[in-house]
Amino acid sequence: MANDNYTVKKIDSFIITGFDHLQNQKLLGFLILISYMLILIGNGINLCIISTDRHLHKPMYILICNLAVVDIMYTSTCSTTMISVLLAEIKTVSYYSCVSRTYFYHLGDLTECMALTLMAIDRIIAIKLPLRYHSIVTNVRILLLIFLTWLICFVAVGFLTYVVDSLTYCQPVIKYVFCSYSSLVRFACVDPEPYFAISTIFSMWPLCGQFPFILCTYAFLAYSVTKLSNSSRKQMINTCLSHLIVLLSYFAPKIVYILLTRIGVVLTLTERNAIMIISSLVPPLINPTVYCTRTKEIRKRLLDVFLRKKIVPNHLKTISINLLS
Repeated sequence: MANDNYTVKKIDSFIITGFDHLQNQKLLGFLILISYMLILIGNGINLCIISTDRHLHKPMYILICNLAVVDIMYTSTCSTTMISVLLAEIKTVSYYSCVSRTYFYHLGDLTECMALTLMAIDRIIAIKLPLRYHSIVTNVRILLLIFLTWLICFVAVGFLTYVVDSLTYCQPVIKYVFCSYSSLVRFACVDPEPYFAISTIFSMWPLCGQFPFILCTYAFLAYSVTKLSNSSRKQMINTCLSHLIVLLSYFAPKIVYILLTRIGVVLTLTERNAIMIISSLVPPLINPTVYCTRTKEIRKRLLDVFLRKKIVPNHLKTISINLLS
């Protein structure tokens, strides 16, 4: 509710105070910094390997690239804020910087869900219709689907950002660890419940729609595994388990933070902040690890790099051969 003693119509900046109660702030800051660097390196390796090898310019690898871009955007918007607060001790964030970070944080969050859904669709078509897969799933169609998912997310998150930008704030303090829709609404001069209802509706879309759909694809995969030979079955089980880890690392924090709190589970501010940190760092950290180690072609290219084999893109090889001849 609005604070009658202290109302600010328009403020220039916010103060992030979510870490103030912690004693080992520097240690947490270094852990977040290391995690952020690993995320940039892992996703950067995926992007470099796939973009420089024409043999990998296929739908599945385009989807992996899309996920890598989303992961970098998603974690950068919140990690940079937490690192500056914990290590540089800069707690002030300008108003428009906070609003823009809120936009890109939720854009990354929603596009990550869409990216996982597209990968599930690709996987189910590959198993259900293997002979028609290459005629159905083409690079052009995958790029079009990626564009459409980004467009939908741009519009949906733009509406949420418009809502928080139109609010007035009672105090320039955010008791969370970075800027987000919920952190801004909670300290606005309004009754937050109607605004949380808006975010809950948006959250139900992935949790009650896309999450069950992706689980169904894994159920179909589990059924298909029973028809395979022992060696193929073992490989498929390992792949499915690694992908389930990716899926659960993204959806599990949201189930706790969104669903359980809406049905009466009470979380302290520290618990909410911990869930926000985990949900923003763990999935982008796991994704490149899984898709580097579990994808044969990417793994082979990585081994070539570590073994110091000369790797030249195919089009450069052709140019060099023509010059030599």
